Order: sequence, then structure tokens, then C-alpha cells
Amino acid sequence: MKFLENDEFNMLTYDIMQNEEFLKLNGYVHHGLTRMDHSLRVAYYSYRTAKVLKLNYKEVAVGALLHDFFHEDYEEIPMRIYSMFTHAKKSLKNSSELFELSDMEKDIIEAHMFPISFYKPPKYLESWLVSIVDKMCAVYEFSLQSRKVLTRKHACEAVLTISLISQLI
Repeated sequence: MKFLENDEFNMLTYDIMQNEEFLKLNGYVHHGLTRMDHSLRVAYYSYRTAKVLKLNYKEVAVGALLHDFFHEDYEEIPMRIYSMFTHAKKSLKNSSELFELSDMEKDIIEAHMFPISFYKPPKYLESWLVSIVDKMCAVYEFSLQSRKVLTRKHACEAVLTISLISQLI
């Protein structure tokens, strides 16, 4: 991945990327990739965008990298939908136990599912940025999967997820 060649990004995320618990994200599928790949993509593009916008790119890189730091992997559609509403809090809990986080980093993690998790709107521009980049990366990652043959289960899951989100917005 191209972003692994960015020295500044690597320095900002080094401690997280060396953490054994965090590295377990390589074992979980997320949007058709590993949760690690998704988290790195969101963190890198959020970091780059924050730099251009002259926002706090350092805290954006950390918060975005930790935004999906949870270890559950659900097969059943109802549990996957439930996870959409709960994983941000799990990610914040896991991140806070292992890393010292600023208020902004905590907000980035907890608010990244807005508007789906309507209880927690972002407080900072940086949090809004990560939430938007996360959605953009998810769409991109799902589009990669759509090039593959979709099973009936995946098609049903996509329809249920889209209908649930459209009812919330």
C-alpha cells in the first residue's frame, strides 16, 4: 500500500502499529478486506485530507486508525446490523485501555458512525472528516467486492443494510 511509504504517517501511527492487540485486526474481514486494511486506508486518507485543510492531522491519523479497533466478527445479518450501532463504543473502550488519547481522538473514534449512531454527533471538524472518509472508503471497498460474484447472502445483507440506513437518515 502506497501510504506505508509515508514516513510522517508511519511515525504518527508507529506505537499503534506495533501493538499486538491492534495487529489482531488482520484476522477480521471488514468490507471485504481485513479490518486492518480498512483502518489504515481511512487513517491515511483522513490524515492527508486534514493536512490539506490545515486541521489537526496528527490526532486525525491516530483517531482514524483506531476507529474500528474491535475484535468481533459476526456472520448473522442481525448481529452485523447491531454492530453498526455498538462498535464505535467498543473501539473507544479498547483504544482507551491501551493508548493515551486526547479528547479529539476519542471523539473521532466514538462519532465515526454518525449519522447511523445518531446519539453521538461529531464535536470537531476532524471528527466529521474521519466520519466522511470512513464512508467513502467503505463505498470504495464495497465496490471492489461488487466486481466479484455476490452470493445471495451478501445481496440480502446489502439490501437490509441500505434499507436500515435509509430509514435512519
